[in-house]
Amino acid sequence: MRTGKVVYAICLLCLFSGCGTTRVTDTQRTATEQLLVSQAVDQAVSQLDFRCLAGKPVYFDPQYLDNTIDRGYLISSLRQHLLACGCILQEDRAKAIYVVEARSGAVGTDRHSLLIGVPQMNVPTLVPGQPSFIPEIPIAKKTDQKGVAKVAVFAYNRVTGLPVFQSGVVTSTSTAKDTWILGVGPIMRGTIRDNTEFAGAPLSLPLLGSDGEERPPVVRVDHPAIWNEMMPFRGPGPTPMQMTSQAAVGQLCRPGELPPVESLVPTSGTATPPPPPGPPTPNAGGQAETEPARLNISGIGNRTDF
Repeated sequence: MRTGKVVYAICLLCLFSGCGTTRVTDTQRTATEQLLVSQAVDQAVSQLDFRCLAGKPVYFDPQYLDNTIDRGYLISSLRQHLLACGCILQEDRAKAIYVVEARSGAVGTDRHSLLIGVPQMNVPTLVPGQPSFIPEIPIAKKTDQKGVAKVAVFAYNRVTGLPVFQSGVVTSTSTAKDTWILGVGPIMRGTIRDNTEFAGAPLSLPLLGSDGEERPPVVRVDHPAIWNEMMPFRGPGPTPMQMTSQAAVGQLCRPGELPPVESLVPTSGTATPPPPPGPPTPNAGGQAETEPARLNISGIGNRTDF
């Protein structure tokens, strides 16, 4: 009787048991390495100031970045930053007046490790069955990875060949730091992480916070921005190219915010002020109409505050 119950229990276990497999793969380059390189590129490009070329037709020449790590990301970041600074990009070199060339001195990563404890080592075998190596026994362990990007850019007039602008050498770094204490970890921090993490989960430790950097005064390539696009020019008056470069290319503003009217004043000549309003005309009821007239600016919106 007891044997039958055992057999019945084993049959139930076999009926409700199961197994599964999950295929796990890793990319050739780790996500940490790619984040280190891309953040260093973002910070280096964001330090460049192309506002001296705002409103001018520019051709970007990427031929000297051919052997650079993550070449496509660096080129796209530079093109985006040129647009953010007000430049008018031209795909045809012959249609541009100015040529911008870029080069990279270094784009890559470094790693440094520190171990307090017994490192892994091989030992000679003296007796049969003795292990041939001693595993790592860390009391404290730290691994630091650093991404580096060194970029330089200059511009010249394509027609005359004269220099217009050079950025100098811009170097930027990013960091990723992992720490183990008595085998517990990793405690992950660095500039590529928003907060300190413990084995991938957020961890609030004020003394182990990420290093912050001051934002450059120019528009950063790794921050969102919105421009109000000008409507096509129609009718008499100054063309968009005669207006200020910010109004011609698009002025940086917050969503729903109108650019100032002063940005629409032509750069050449003397602006004619509007005539002063005449005396109010009485209406049929004998009351003056005191509401200001609404001025419509095509493509911008209605303004009633002047």
